Amino acid sequence: MNDASTTGHKQSYSIPCATEFRDRVLALAEARGVNAADLARSVILVLPLPVIEAAPDPGDPDREDRETITLKSGPDKGKPWKRKPRLQVRLPAGYDPVLLRKALGLALSLERGEQRLILEAASRPTREAESARARAETEQAHEKSARLMAAVHVLAGERLPHAVRTRDEALFVLGFPPGARPDASAIKSRYRQLATVHHPDSDTGDTSRMAQLNQAMSFMRGYIKN
Repeated sequence: MNDASTTGHKQSYSIPCATEFRDRVLALAEARGVNAADLARSVILVLPLPVIEAAPDPGDPDREDRETITLKSGPDKGKPWKRKPRLQVRLPAGYDPVLLRKALGLALSLERGEQRLILEAASRPTREAESARARAETEQAHEKSARLMAAVHVLAGERLPHAVRTRDEALFVLGFPPGARPDASAIKSRYRQLATVHHPDSDTGDTSRMAQLNQAMSFMRGYIKN
């Protein structure tokens, strides 16, 4: 049976403990600007429950360890009464007072440096999981490359079925609209842009398109004034 009473969404726990333990917990809480419940909650949130359960129990107070309080109600109101020292904490329902006492003991132990928290990295993936991830990434890269190549093919338009023979054909290969008369700077700029896309060393490289692009640029050099 828990020595506790339900209050709203939280439960008030009476945790019997030695006077020295209680005073040390209250002193730590005051130094941190919190209360004893906050200390217990922090440990419960950080440490796995089995770790707390396996921790040493600070234990109940000795038979001689008692505190004197003044009764506030009942027929003996106003009279002194000796009882076990205790800590009062309000936490969600369902905790064992002994577990809370262990959590507070761990808080003191951590404060004194008797124990340390070591944050471990998440479990490394298995070789099978790494292989599956690598295959998925490779497939995604291939799909992305295929979509990119398809888009480049559509945007680049049809290739000339023969070598570049006229100025208009050269301008067509360079991506200028019919009737355009770009200056030398625009022609050179367009060539560099398309060469970046069609060069065989690029991800979207196309040897035949690059060859035709070079033909067009070679033909236009006769019209470009350096």
